[in-house]
Amino acid sequence: MTRRAVLTAFGAFGATAALGATAAVPGIAHAGPRSHPVPRSPALRSNGRSVAVLGGGMAGLTAAHELIERGFDVTVYEPTALGGKARSMPSPDTAAGGRLDLPGEHGFRFFPGFYQHIPDTMRRIPFPHNPNGVFDNLVAGPAFRMSVPGGPDLTAPSSIDRLDVYDAESLQRSLAAAFSLGGAIPPHELSVFLRKLTMFLTSSIERRDGEWEHQTWSQTLESDGKSKGYHDILVSALTRQLVAARPDRVSTRTIGIMGQAFVWNAMGIVPAYGHLDRLLSAPTNEAWIDPWAQLLRDRGVRFEMGWAAESFDMSGGKISGVRVVDSSGDRAQVEADWFVAAMPVERAAPLWSREMLDAEPRLGLMHNLVTDWMVGIQYFMRKPTPIAAGHVAYLGTPWALTSISQAQFWRGSFADRYGDGSAVDCLSVDISDWDTPGILYGKPAKECTAEEISRETWAQMKACLDDTGEQNLREEDLVSWFIDPGVRWNAATGRNTNDTPLLINTVGSHADRPDARTSIPNLFLAGDYVRTDIDLATMESANESARAAVGALLEAADSPSPPPAMFTLHEPPELQPLRQIDADRYRSGLPHLLA
Repeated sequence: MTRRAVLTAFGAFGATAALGATAAVPGIAHAGPRSHPVPRSPALRSNGRSVAVLGGGMAGLTAAHELIERGFDVTVYEPTALGGKARSMPSPDTAAGGRLDLPGEHGFRFFPGFYQHIPDTMRRIPFPHNPNGVFDNLVAGPAFRMSVPGGPDLTAPSSIDRLDVYDAESLQRSLAAAFSLGGAIPPHELSVFLRKLTMFLTSSIERRDGEWEHQTWSQTLESDGKSKGYHDILVSALTRQLVAARPDRVSTRTIGIMGQAFVWNAMGIVPAYGHLDRLLSAPTNEAWIDPWAQLLRDRGVRFEMGWAAESFDMSGGKISGVRVVDSSGDRAQVEADWFVAAMPVERAAPLWSREMLDAEPRLGLMHNLVTDWMVGIQYFMRKPTPIAAGHVAYLGTPWALTSISQAQFWRGSFADRYGDGSAVDCLSVDISDWDTPGILYGKPAKECTAEEISRETWAQMKACLDDTGEQNLREEDLVSWFIDPGVRWNAATGRNTNDTPLLINTVGSHADRPDARTSIPNLFLAGDYVRTDIDLATMESANESARAAVGALLEAADSPSPPPAMFTLHEPPELQPLRQIDADRYRSGLPHLLA
């Protein structure tokens, strides 16, 4: 690489850092009608062809898709709703005049350009008038905004060739912010950050796995004693606000891998990558989940809704059945030849019996994995709220907020389609820190009622957006708000519970994550806790893990069908000579050259 290319890479990295059936089961005789399977060619040379997929979230739907295309009989058991945390959901009782309820969601959807498994799946889901199916429902967010209290905000293009996102006024504000943000980080601290980034970029895979995996992001950046700007911009922004990871717990390996993926994407040097910041052109269910479920039904997948896995039975070293229960307490026995456990980690790990753990001891390590909260709130507005032509990061906010103004990216008129016609926009906000006291009530989000969460989140955004006198958010423009119903207030304890926590990567946790293939010959794992190349709890890693599970199942079933396509993140060949030097040093017990 030329000196200029290297400097450009480091600059881009720094800027980025600043910123997820009873037909086959006789035990359920009372289930409702199902779609009839369409004819398919047999895919197996031997063994059985019935598969029970336990969970209908991103991993479960992906597994069902890949299996039904290869001639298996697939039944999906889902206790709540298809799509899991990726789905959208209606805000109850808000529709009028033939419109749909206002669209709520667990959190806004974000599809970085380096996602490759999800786009591949999307292209295979038909959608009216879209040549590339659901994939064509992705639209680009051309800019992002970093908003800080007490100073000008920085608007930046999401790729280096999008300077058209500026007008004269926004360019002036952003230049002022760039200089003020730069001034917020002392030069000697910035040099520490850049040296650490250079070390990671030129580190060998062996050092990443053996050293960086066991250091927290805060430790690597030597954050103790550093300035507030250093903490808010360089330590926290890429962790708390982007991936809901705590900088004092998440491994440098995880954040480094994700950080460099953003850099190569933003620089446009990987032809296979798409636009860095992509969003859906409609609520998630309309644009993606509903068409996907209909495709699978049409191809013969059976969905048994309302049923949750309760326990596994084993016989002869294999899974002989799964006991499922519905919300009324009715129970049934699921029988199949193959089983794909596509439940989230907090629901899967308690189901492993002693017999299962004896057969596959690594399943027990899943109890060491940690979950945290990252939940969204949507504000429905009477006036358009285009705070930015893309995502907004509210730097320094106690609850680590990020947002997106949805209507500017959605097709058609928001007011004509949703609610009672009074709301014209949806400001969707992700709350990534539920444990830090806020500025309005002095309490963490876990200890706030839904009303308090709404007011506190609003106040923290206003502190960032309206600090220069410009009113971006006005109370009189707010129609209503919606929080994921998975977050429920318990007045007796004065705390919330959360049905849908998020797996977070902690130092050393890679060793506790299982592979998609287990030592139990007919059990396979799919979920964002499974080891994947992307190494982060996202829709992409859930999809990738399901493909790995199906590939392992095909091999175990002696199927002649090709395995699902698998992709890896880009590793620049230009840096390979430096990484080879580091590999030699690591094997010799020597530190990195820049240590």
